[in-house]
Amino acid sequence: AYKQRRVMIANIARQHEVGQPIPRIEYTAEEVAVWGTALSKLKALFPSHACKEFNAALPKFNFREGEVPQLQDMSEVLQQSSGWQVRPVAGLMHPRDFLNGLAFRYFHSTQYMRHASQPHYTPEPDVVHELIGHVPMLADPTFAEMVEAIGVASLGADEKQIWHLTKVYWYTVEFGVVREGGDIKAFGSGILSSFGELEHMAQGRAELAPFDPFQPQPKMSYKDGYQKRYFVLDSFQTGLDQLRQFAATLKPGVSAR
Repeated sequence: AYKQRRVMIANIARQHEVGQPIPRIEYTAEEVAVWGTALSKLKALFPSHACKEFNAALPKFNFREGEVPQLQDMSEVLQQSSGWQVRPVAGLMHPRDFLNGLAFRYFHSTQYMRHASQPHYTPEPDVVHELIGHVPMLADPTFAEMVEAIGVASLGADEKQIWHLTKVYWYTVEFGVVREGGDIKAFGSGILSSFGELEHMAQGRAELAPFDPFQPQPKMSYKDGYQKRYFVLDSFQTGLDQLRQFAATLKPGVSAR
């Protein structure tokens, strides 16, 4: 039944035409309960574990435990905040297609819910991950510019460069952390949408390394437990500057290492 439900929601995304309102999903009571469970536990950790930009943006979206937000409504809030829009997608996209969308301020989002047996974890991007993890951060203009810079770098990139940029995206937008005074705070969506990963990050169990898009990035991993290393930004402006400098060096056929 769960797989059939996933297929049904995916097909709704496939039939969507760009420029039309995003179809609304009637979520089941079980799906609403999963959303509420995840949101409740995460909200308790955000004030102490999430970066200040995330906490400042979160109230704009008015997330409530008894209602799964609709992509169209969230896209409208996002567009007013930073000029970005959400587009529905059936599931994981080819990295080039996904990254290219970022260059034009489009964030492709799934609409399905994680399995009820695992409300605090998903190996794939579901609506909890997309809306709680990604969307509030994209309402911050400087962070949104940083994500856009990754997308711009992907335009015209060769396959090797696309793979490098996919890892850059992974270690920033998905699993990045930022310095705030003497503390380390989460801004990556894979941390912000996972109760366990947030606690893991805050307890200092992972190695911290400075973010450098010019360096080879480690193999991406999410199936063997929590991240063993987080890459640290000094600020989103610093990250934006680094990514723009890196993008300027990219030419088709020139290796991104």
